[in-house]
Amino acid sequence: MVLFERVLIIGVGFMGGSLALALRRKNVADKIYGLDINPDSIRKGLERGAIDEGSVSIGNIPSFDPDLVVLASPVRTFRRIAEDLRGKISSSCIVTDLGSVKGHLVFELEKILGSRYVGGHPIAGTEKSGVEHSLEDLFEGKKAVITPTPRTDPKALEKVKELWQRVGSKVELMDPVLHDWVFGAVSHLPHAVAFALIDALIHMSNGVDLFKYPGAGFRDFTRIAASDPIMWRDIFLENKENVLKAIDVYISSLSNLRELIAEGKEKLLTDYLKEAKTRRLKLEQES
Repeated sequence: MVLFERVLIIGVGFMGGSLALALRRKNVADKIYGLDINPDSIRKGLERGAIDEGSVSIGNIPSFDPDLVVLASPVRTFRRIAEDLRGKISSSCIVTDLGSVKGHLVFELEKILGSRYVGGHPIAGTEKSGVEHSLEDLFEGKKAVITPTPRTDPKALEKVKELWQRVGSKVELMDPVLHDWVFGAVSHLPHAVAFALIDALIHMSNGVDLFKYPGAGFRDFTRIAASDPIMWRDIFLENKENVLKAIDVYISSLSNLRELIAEGKEKLLTDYLKEAKTRRLKLEQES
């Protein structure tokens, strides 16, 4: 039995397309409509079988009358889209999103869209972008964080939880503000570091193209620097406070490492590296 009759996905890219394919595969939605400002994304979404119909204009929404809207565009577009949606969707329509930033954004969207907006963040993805790279099993076995507030409609929350459970995700509820601190550290910081490392090597490639000699470690570490720049620009700016705090702590740790190397403090350097290795190995055990 389908959970939603008519789903509108705004942003027919890798994440939106992957969710559309998962909803279809798991019989969660009957009809899926895509909205994207890029006509090529709509065309590719139709070719990929992710959406049944698509449009570049939000004006076509009333005739579609969705019972679920999913915001899958860059996070800094959410406010404008929410304003555009107001008055164009029914009061019973549930709205959720796939954004990596929650915090104050959740409360702002709630003011615009009402209690049937439910913040969501699937902890899944790759460095690929574009609906043509979408994966129908992307969310299998992955966490999906949902960020309700005291105003969130309980029935809407349950339906969003069931959506993620039916596509194979492990659902966890989290305070929106806590969400941004947590993922500012474990997701946004690593991406910032990967982008910065590539930038550093660009500047160090003076006379020698360092990118001709990448080892496996370099490739693994910087894979995420191939991610969508627009998406990550918006994440960094929308979660600026937490990202800056995380970068400051990272700079402090890197400065400490630099000092240990510069001063030849063998034991302290070994302890520093051992502690990092131990914690990283523990991560594998906890997965």
